[in-house]
Amino acid sequence: MLFSSIPFLYYFLPITVILYLIVPKFLKNTVLMLVSFIFYAWGEPKYVVIMIAAVIASYVFGILTERDRNNGRSKLWLILALFVGFGMLCYFKYVDFFITNFNAVTGMSVPLLKIALPIGISFYTFQLTSYNIDVYRGDTKAQKNPVDLAAYISFFPQLIAGPIVRYTDIEIQLKDRTHTVEKVSYGIRRFVIGLSKKILIANALGELCDIFKASDDKSVMFFWLYAIAFTLHIYFDFSGYSDMAIGLGSMFGFKFIENFNYPYISRSITEFWRRWHMSLGSWFRDYVYIPLGGNRVNTLKFIRNILVVWMFTGFWHGAAWNFIVWGLYFAVLLLLEKFVLKKFLEKNRILSHIYVLFLVMISFVIFNAADMKEAFIYIGGLFGYGSYSIVSAEFFYYLRSFGAVMIMAVIGATPIPKTLVSKLKICGYIEPIFLAVLLILCTAYLVDGSFNPFLYFRF
Repeated sequence: MLFSSIPFLYYFLPITVILYLIVPKFLKNTVLMLVSFIFYAWGEPKYVVIMIAAVIASYVFGILTERDRNNGRSKLWLILALFVGFGMLCYFKYVDFFITNFNAVTGMSVPLLKIALPIGISFYTFQLTSYNIDVYRGDTKAQKNPVDLAAYISFFPQLIAGPIVRYTDIEIQLKDRTHTVEKVSYGIRRFVIGLSKKILIANALGELCDIFKASDDKSVMFFWLYAIAFTLHIYFDFSGYSDMAIGLGSMFGFKFIENFNYPYISRSITEFWRRWHMSLGSWFRDYVYIPLGGNRVNTLKFIRNILVVWMFTGFWHGAAWNFIVWGLYFAVLLLLEKFVLKKFLEKNRILSHIYVLFLVMISFVIFNAADMKEAFIYIGGLFGYGSYSIVSAEFFYYLRSFGAVMIMAVIGATPIPKTLVSKLKICGYIEPIFLAVLLILCTAYLVDGSFNPFLYFRF
């Protein structure tokens, strides 16, 4: 079920809120767990069983890990927990990738399994993994109530596409959270803003990207229009979802971590990754990079650590070589900044911004390609390689058609709107009226059946 859908907005969410409000405190997590299972099962009921199995396994291994911490068997339970969690992820997400490459190397014809990817498995696998690791480290106690653990993992606001909420961040909130008018008000505001980012901006830009891919009249300028559109599209699509997730969490008394902080204003790739998908970046930092030694190692091992972390970061996004190349692309850039470019970027403010935007845009061309062959064609097209004209009639047509939303997106990707609202002190009746208008506009687009995919469902 999509947040940006009529069934969710006008059926599922109101019924869930009413049920949540009327049940006593000790049943609230049970309600959240049950409605979250329904939310997840809406499109593919059979995959709920997989998620429940993953939760049960982590629950059991967490208790065993804590019980045997002093006799040495806790590491065994952790290894088994990681094996089950990542084993399921590899089976559903990566097995066909491995078979394809095995066939390519050996010349054999092992048939593909063609397994459908359960939605959100990459996100809830990381949450369960971090839970088991934190129990092993002694950073938290094992959850004795299976309903509370299941509610944490299955909680529908962040189940499908994050942010990746760690158990330690909401452990106390699972048992004791407050519900206030201020939290609900903030949650509604954040949700509607995120919904608007998704429907009014991301969807329009996503439609332009699909038009470009289907076009037979590509030109150099049309390639650039596509690259800019997709760079904005992925930000508003994913950050919009994160805003909605954080807003929904607040409505039910939870405080989730932020996932985006205006990444396109960064002055280095290092800063960009401190602002982009922050929950994923911090997960890899704490559970992969630091255990490998982080930056407290010699230069060769440091380079190894960066390459390993970013290869896995890319591979986490998808079972294809272009995702791995995308991750390693950032690894190389981060190493260049560390050893070569740091002082230059610090001294040249304007050039550093241009540098980040250009390289990030190229990265997302790789990211959105069907494969590396298409990625090379598209990057070549940006620089006039191939039989492409400089401009085309389609470029001018779609520039006129989507120019306004692209300008709106460029401004919206900066802190300018938030700063203006703060300085103008827009409050009182103005804000609820504005939010109501946005909700009506979003509803109108949804009723009209407009273009409405969600990019990160495939991860």
